[in-house]
Parts: sequence; C-alpha cells; structure tokens
Amino acid sequence: MTLAVGGGLIVAGAVVALVHAAMSSVQDSIALPPRSEAPYSDPYEEEPYEEDPYAEEPYAEEPTATEPDAKKDVTITACTRDPQIGWQSAKVKVVNGSSTTASYTIMMEFLDEDGVKVAEGGAGVVDLEPGGSAVKKAQGLGEVPPGTTCRISDVWRTPSD
Repeated sequence: MTLAVGGGLIVAGAVVALVHAAMSSVQDSIALPPRSEAPYSDPYEEEPYEEDPYAEEPYAEEPTATEPDAKKDVTITACTRDPQIGWQSAKVKVVNGSSTTASYTIMMEFLDEDGVKVAEGGAGVVDLEPGGSAVKKAQGLGEVPPGTTCRISDVWRTPSD
C-alpha cells in the first residue's frame, strides 16, 4: 500500500513538472509586444459639448392627433366579418378636407355586441391631395364574434409638403 501511494506521488510530481515546462514554453511563444517608448501624458480633458449653432433643426412634425376636422375626413363604408376566419375589417373612405396634401393614419376598434373592444386594426393613406379621396381596408387582427361592429378610434393627419 505504501508503495502504491509513493508511486502515485512520484507520478503526480512528474505530471506537475511536465505541465510547468509546457506552460513556460507556451508563455515564451505568446510574448507581449514591447512597451511603447512614448512618454506618459495625463488623460485628455474634453471640452464641454456645444451644439453646432449653424445646424438645421431636425424635421419632426408630429401628426395632429384626432383633430375634429381630420376625423370628419374619414367615414366607414363597410364593416364585415370574414365568415371563414372570423376576422373583422372595415372599409374606410378618406376625403382630404385640408388645404394641403396630407397623409392619414386611421385606427379602428372592433366592438362586440356589448360594446367591448375585441380587436383593433388600422389603415393608412399617403400623399392625398386636397379634396382627393381614397378607399382603404382597415384589417382587424384576431377572431371576433358574429355581430361585431366597427368604430373609428383615432385619425392622424400629417401634412406631406
């Protein structure tokens, strides 16, 4: 038994010596590049950031959220439920009542017989001339029960010029 323990210690010592030798040779082969001879300097102090006084303001015109006259530009011409998949859709007619070319985003709500919202949908019209009209389909997402109705929830009109 003593012989087995002694032999095990000798083998373990040989393995440690072998690993140490291998690590030393690997360390020499991946030596770091020589240090720079550049003189040390203090960290750079940044000047406070100043915006360019000549820069143009970014164009970020927000749509006019549910203006009464924008909502008047949109009417529901049909409200149907697909009998095969049970999804509701609305056909909407948009007539640009403003004096400029505009784009419209129309949000729809689909309500069950109790008036509870069961789905939403939307439609968009791009670059509609003043007085121009367009008909779009606002597709709802998800199955709804028979008897579901359509209601315009929001209309955004954004000038396109």
